[in-house]
Amino acid sequence: MSAAHTPPLFHRHVAQSVSTNSELIAALQAGELDCTQRHLLTADTQSGGRGQHGRSWQSPKGNVYLSLYHPLSVPLSGILSLIIGSKLAAMPIIQTLNDARADNAPAIGVKWANDLGFYQDIADTATGLHYFQKLAGILIEPVWYARKLVGIVIGVGVNVQTTPQLTTRTAEGMSYHAISVQDIINDLPAPIAAPALPDLYTQLSNALTQAVAQFIALSGDDTDATEHAILREFAAADVLRGKMLRISESGQLADGTITGRADGIDAHGCLRLILADGEVISLFTGRIDVIDPHANKDAHALA
Repeated sequence: MSAAHTPPLFHRHVAQSVSTNSELIAALQAGELDCTQRHLLTADTQSGGRGQHGRSWQSPKGNVYLSLYHPLSVPLSGILSLIIGSKLAAMPIIQTLNDARADNAPAIGVKWANDLGFYQDIADTATGLHYFQKLAGILIEPVWYARKLVGIVIGVGVNVQTTPQLTTRTAEGMSYHAISVQDIINDLPAPIAAPALPDLYTQLSNALTQAVAQFIALSGDDTDATEHAILREFAAADVLRGKMLRISESGQLADGTITGRADGIDAHGCLRLILADGEVISLFTGRIDVIDPHANKDAHALA
């Protein structure tokens, strides 16, 4: 989709929303907003923010809570999530932070399929896990009008000035810690200015629009070239590649857990995993834990 054919963007900001995704979808389905145009809804806080798989999203003031609606006439697939993650990782603010961090600091990138952050270098002594430092999360939802798919709403939450305080309950069993842009800036060798929220709204909406355009291009004549570009861009930002993973709660693995080394993604957006015996499998879904390879070097499957 060229810039000339990109629908105009209408932005509305509110002090509080129950959920920017839910509010935007409801307005579109009620016919209050034009489904042929792009719409951006941002909020200072959310009282019922949502993450993936029905999880909650804490929404203290000072952070980004943004939902972009984009019309879409091609079928949805999981590859869109990967494209979005790659585009967000390439935003100026992420590149600025990576350039300013110490040379030995792990790069901020994409955790399959689309969370933004990085993994801590040292494993937790109690669990043996390398915890993901989560900076941003993404929630993609289809929009139906008169029983027809008319577009998608992409919700993005970015911890900017405030780090959500996670408890055992609010972490929801996932092996991650919350981190903010300000936390990262505080640890830089040389200080830089924190970004203003309006500037981040612009960076995010531009990145999301580019992602949808690239996804639409997959259905065009240049599919192979576009597909290769997507895989290359994701690989450049992939924070899992080469790490030892434990995958569980996957429909493909029934009730089992499997361990292997991450080897990027395939053309369908599935996570490639190299098992201890050299077999390579692809996984469509599953909970990911990054584990200490020395403690699990001989394991590849657990019941």
